[in-house]
Amino acid sequence: MSKTAPSRPGTAKAAYRFAIVASRYNASYVDGLVDHAEKELRHLAPRAAILIRRVPGSFEIPVVARELARTKRPNAIVACGVIMQGETRHAENLSRSVTDALQRIALDYGVPVINAVLSFDNQKQAQQRCLGEKINRGTEAARAAVEIARVISEIRDR
Repeated sequence: MSKTAPSRPGTAKAAYRFAIVASRYNASYVDGLVDHAEKELRHLAPRAAILIRRVPGSFEIPVVARELARTKRPNAIVACGVIMQGETRHAENLSRSVTDALQRIALDYGVPVINAVLSFDNQKQAQQRCLGEKINRGTEAARAAVEIARVISEIRDR
């Protein structure tokens, strides 16, 4: 695990639109991701509109992300979920399926999708990455969303 978070990009002057699609499953961990992501988005892009949509589980995130990309056209979507490894390969299959779907949505619709649907072997890993202040994947996802929104906007404005 990386011991440091990526550097914080500068404050965005543009009035970006961000969407966060988050699973209700493993809620305490996902809520940590969402809270940190929203807080960082508000800090980095004070003029941004942030839409949050909740879905039952990680498997449902792509269908809502696709609908948001298709209809709302946000500058970036942050997908937040937590998948815990169990005794079967279900978590591995679920993680791959969600990751592939999110990438396909980003490419098909030209809307960046930041994948913060995280797979963990145990509760300790989830606590460190979802609830911790020092290295929180929600914070990292928000930073990536602002940075990629800026890059895409610069390309499209030329």
